Amino acid sequence: MIARLAVGVALLLAAGPAVAQTMNAEAARKFVTGKLFAFNCVDGSRGLGRIYADGSVIGTIQTNASSPVRSVWLPPGTLRVKGEAICASLKGLSFEPCFSLNRTSEQTFRASVNGMGMIAYCDFARRMSVAGLGGRPQLSDPLTRDAPAAATNERR
Repeated sequence: MIARLAVGVALLLAAGPAVAQTMNAEAARKFVTGKLFAFNCVDGSRGLGRIYADGSVIGTIQTNASSPVRSVWLPPGTLRVKGEAICASLKGLSFEPCFSLNRTSEQTFRASVNGMGMIAYCDFARRMSVAGLGGRPQLSDPLTRDAPAAATNERR
């Protein structure tokens, strides 16, 4: 369950279509931070979520078609930049999975676990805001390398 969550929500994050454009950490940060994405994973998980500049995530996940939809909140610092990858620090996992992001269109990307691109990936599509998953303007700063961002009043 936690591994599925990491793959699904981390937003997280290389086997894309031929038109895919690999995003470095800065491009990925700009493309996903503060925006709402629906995701579908190769293992059948799906959901909806938003990644904030402080590395927190708020959303929902359904691990398979017959399971209940669960609300998810991952605390600040869960997602962070390491080199050119986005990594997830999740309680209960003995390792820190890192992800590659490949932009597949103006509104979509594929996130795959590094080294497992063909068997551990999720496809993400940008959605408009929905009730209960609105933005948190005080946390709109960009992710910084290996550290959560400080809060400001800057809006995107």
